[in-house]
Amino acid sequence: MFGYILTPDPEEVTRIVAQALEEDRAFHDVTTRALVPPGQEGRGTFLFKSGGVVCGMDAAREVFAQVSGDIVLDVIVGDGAVLEPGQVAAEIEGPLAAILSSERVALNLMQRMSGIATMTRRMTQRAAEGGAAQVTDTRKTTPGLRELERYAVRVGGGKNHRNTLEDGVLIKDNHIAAAQRRGATIAEVIAQARRGASHLLRVEIEVTDAAMAAQAVEAGAEVVLLDNMTPAQMHVVVETHLGKPVLFEASGGITLDTIRAVAATGVHLISVGALTHSAPALDISLEIEAV
Repeated sequence: MFGYILTPDPEEVTRIVAQALEEDRAFHDVTTRALVPPGQEGRGTFLFKSGGVVCGMDAAREVFAQVSGDIVLDVIVGDGAVLEPGQVAAEIEGPLAAILSSERVALNLMQRMSGIATMTRRMTQRAAEGGAAQVTDTRKTTPGLRELERYAVRVGGGKNHRNTLEDGVLIKDNHIAAAQRRGATIAEVIAQARRGASHLLRVEIEVTDAAMAAQAVEAGAEVVLLDNMTPAQMHVVVETHLGKPVLFEASGGITLDTIRAVAATGVHLISVGALTHSAPALDISLEIEAV
């Protein structure tokens, strides 16, 4: 595990699971109703066919709990553990019909979350080879699943960027273009943003070259996002402003192959949208047998 990890909001987990079960019509499983008698019991194991970081056990537990209070999930290894292919993360037993009707939703959530945690761990480990930059996610999450996906990032060793649009000021290229159309400078854009937001929020601005970065630092931006710049360009910006009260964040198309070089530039943060929008689901199966 990567230190203390805040668990997801239980109310959000309950909501997400209920919505997923309804989407799958888990309480209207016509196949299981026709073929499995109510009194038949079953048991099974959660088998990791791909190696990776375990994540989503509490979400899976909530799935089974909402379908039947008689299902027992015995967690062998918890979130954050690393399993090799062929290892078992948990065992389950209870009414066979209820297990069959809920397995897909439980697996979907676990596979998605474990995939994100696994990618995040690989990214953070590779970044650490280059420097001390903190890897963060972005708001590029699956609609409705943000709470679980951002938790998975934390399990993998990453940090969360702003969770919603009200959590921080981030002046992006479209904001700048709109303001410049009205004749505003970078300094004026930052000043206006500061006036319009709470004094408790940091002001961050996206820049695309060294000149814009210098203007942003001079105007007092607390965080400057270096968007789609090369490692060499980032390094120049960071070196130019050493010792100044500003954080530099790298972003834009960063991959496992490039993140080490980006971290070596000295940036403080590396935001990676791929953690949540492109992480492949981990291959996990629920091997079930009737009793």
